Formats: sequence, structure tokens, C-alpha cells
Amino acid sequence: MTIIQSTSSHSNHDLAQPKSSEMTGKVLIVDDTPANLSVLFDLLDEAGLEVLIARDGLSALQKVGYAPPDLILLDVMMPGISGFETCRRLKANEDTKNIPVLFITALSDVDYKVQGFQLGAVDYITKPFQKEEVLARVHTHLKLAQLNQSLEAQVECRTQELSQSLDELRRMQLQLVQSEKMSSLGQLVAGIAHEINNPVNFIYGNLYHVDEYTQDLLNIFDLYQTYYPEPKSGLREQLDAADLPFLQDDLKKTIQSMQVGAQRIRQIVLSLRNFSRTDEAEFKAVDIHEGIDSTLMILQHRLKARPKSPAIQVMKNYSNLPLVECYPGPLNQVFMNMLANAIDALEDANINQTFQEIEANPGTITIQTSIIDNEWVKISIADNGMGIPDSLRQQIFEPFFTTKSVGRGTGMGLSISHQIIVEKHQGKLDCISIPETGTEFLIQIPIHQSHRSL
Repeated sequence: MTIIQSTSSHSNHDLAQPKSSEMTGKVLIVDDTPANLSVLFDLLDEAGLEVLIARDGLSALQKVGYAPPDLILLDVMMPGISGFETCRRLKANEDTKNIPVLFITALSDVDYKVQGFQLGAVDYITKPFQKEEVLARVHTHLKLAQLNQSLEAQVECRTQELSQSLDELRRMQLQLVQSEKMSSLGQLVAGIAHEINNPVNFIYGNLYHVDEYTQDLLNIFDLYQTYYPEPKSGLREQLDAADLPFLQDDLKKTIQSMQVGAQRIRQIVLSLRNFSRTDEAEFKAVDIHEGIDSTLMILQHRLKARPKSPAIQVMKNYSNLPLVECYPGPLNQVFMNMLANAIDALEDANINQTFQEIEANPGTITIQTSIIDNEWVKISIADNGMGIPDSLRQQIFEPFFTTKSVGRGTGMGLSISHQIIVEKHQGKLDCISIPETGTEFLIQIPIHQSHRSL
């Protein structure tokens, strides 16, 4: 039986023993000697600690499993598994490895102490021990454990804050890059539109005069044939070679085709200018349909038929909308993101299908606009692609989240769109998706926002 001693000096007792109010925590005592268990239990209980006991290593391991303590007082020499083996198993367990172990032993050999420290023990108390020493060491290691836990919590909290700051920084950087790309694209488009606009207008305007002049010449030629129906032989041969009736008919058609083509180019230039909106960066009232149509014009090359797939059909169901107060450029960026995503979804759905299979069920993008309560405009952009699984749909507006392969997306398009609609326009952006059926994005923005500061 181990002898537990106490010092007789009151001054030493007062200096060594912590006050009960300072002692908090749960301590597990593991010892096969009932007398030691009883004395240690009373000593620590009187100090204000919650005390658990175990008479062997296996019992201690079981008790730690369902009631983890803050500190373990562990006897080295016990029947069954020794204190060293018990400590080794505790430190090998991910759930218990951080619980400090304080060995209590009558063995004073240095090798035993070294072995205990190598196994992960934090301290030793040699039997016979002093009560004041036990309280002092228990108090010290409980305090250290609490400080360590507090430090770990602070480190974890700080790590999370730094991680969030890093994510926010990355989001802002990508958003700036994306905004700069859109701005550069807008400037490029506006520059091209400006350079094309002047010569196209010149051609288009002169085609009107060419048409008039041609008609006058043809009328004169008709009169010439009326008054001189029989030209000389050389002229007759030239007229027959030129196939005059065909020339007269086809020349009119050619000029008409040139007028249609020039008008088409003018429409494209107007769409490019409407999309870039470089002269309309400020908040103003605009035609929402113009922005959508301009974006479709920019994406026209991706909607056309290809050797392996037919054209993507675009169905437009436009309501009679009033002018909507908004930022035209950013709003066009949202339309670009939504429509480009819809095209991506349809292309992905067609990867493993033949031309005939796609043609039987062609890819379709449906755009609908409407007014809600005379206060909101709703824009719906839907595709009949593969849809988005429920497990992913909740994350699509998060920064950096993307289901696209590397190089096809940054994961910022929908996040930026959400910010533009919700924060910049105080609107709503929702996604409705059914796997194997398709996806619909719903945009709602107020018609009038002049009452608030943007």
C-alpha cells in the first residue's frame, strides 16, 4: 500500500495548495490500490474538481470513451495492462491523444520516467507523494490544458477568419478580373461598332441612290428598245451574250439583296452598341428587350447549326414592358452569363447524342418577360438541358463553385450575376431545376428605383 503524506508546515501548505475556487475540470484517477483511490478522490473532490475513478487500464479506456476527462492520473504498475500500455493506447486514439496524462508511480528509475515521457505523459508524481504536490501539479496541468484548448480555439477561429478573408480576396480579385474583361469587351465592341458604323451608313445611304439610278437607266433602256427595236448586228450579238432580260431582272434583285445585307449589318452594329453601353454606364431607364436581343446577337455564333448538331432554338415570349430603371451594362452582363450557361448546358446534354437524336429533341432556350404587380419586371431564361442536381443547386451562387471542366469557367459568373441583381438592383435571382428536364433562372428587378440611392 502506498503511503500518502502531508507536510506539517502551515506556511508551506498555504504556498503550495491552490485555492479551491481556482480548480475546475474533470479528473480521472486510475489506480489498483483502493486506499490511494479513496485519498486522491477526497483530495481532488475537496478542491472542487469532478473526479472519476478506474481500477485498471481497460476500465480507464472504456470510461475515457464515454466521459472524456480533462486530466488523467495514471498508476504505472497495475494488473492487466500497465499504465505505460494504457497511455500508449490513449495517445494512439485520435479522440483521446490530447488528454494530458500524469503518471503516479513508486518507480524512480530515470529510464522509466523517460519511457513515460516518450509515450506522451506530461509529468510524474513519485510515491509516496505529498498532497500539496498533487494539488499543485494537477492545478498546473489543468491550467495548461485549459490554456491550450483556448489557444487552439483562438487559432482555429483565426484560421477560419483568414480563410474567409482569403476567399473574399480571391472573390474580389476574380470579380475585378471579370469586370475588367467585360469592360474591355464592351470597349472593344463599342470600338468595332463605331468603326463599322460610318462606312456601313455610307454604303446603305448610297444604295438608295444606286437603286434609283439603276431604275432610271433601265427605264431609258426600255424606251430605247421601244424606239429602236432592231439594233445593228454587233450590238445584237453583245446583247444576246449578256442575256439582257436576265441582267435587267437580276440587277434589281442584287441591289435589293445588298440593301437587305446593309440593313442587317446596321442592326448588328446597333446590337453591338446596345450591348456595350459604354455611353450608358450610369443608372437610367432602358428597354430590357434591347439588352436581351443584343446579347443574343453577340452569342449568335454559338446558336447556329454545326456539323454535329443542329441550331439551338431561341423562343422569345416578350410582354409589353415599360422602360426599366437599371444599370444597363451590368444587367447585360447578367444576360450574357445566363444565356452562355444555357448554351453550355445544351452542349453538354448533346455530347453523347447523334445529329438525328438532337434534331428529334432540339436544344431550346425560352426567354419570357412579364410584369408583376405593376412594380416588378420578371425575366425567365430556361433551357431543356440536363438540369442541376438538388445537391448542387444550393451552391450555384457561391463564389468559385462550378461544375464545368477546367478552363471552361471560373465559378464567378452566377455569383457576380447574383450580386448585380440582388445588391446592385435590389432584385431577386432564383434557380428552378429538374434533373433530366432543364433549368430556369428567374430574374426580378423593380421597374422604378429612383427613390433609393444606388
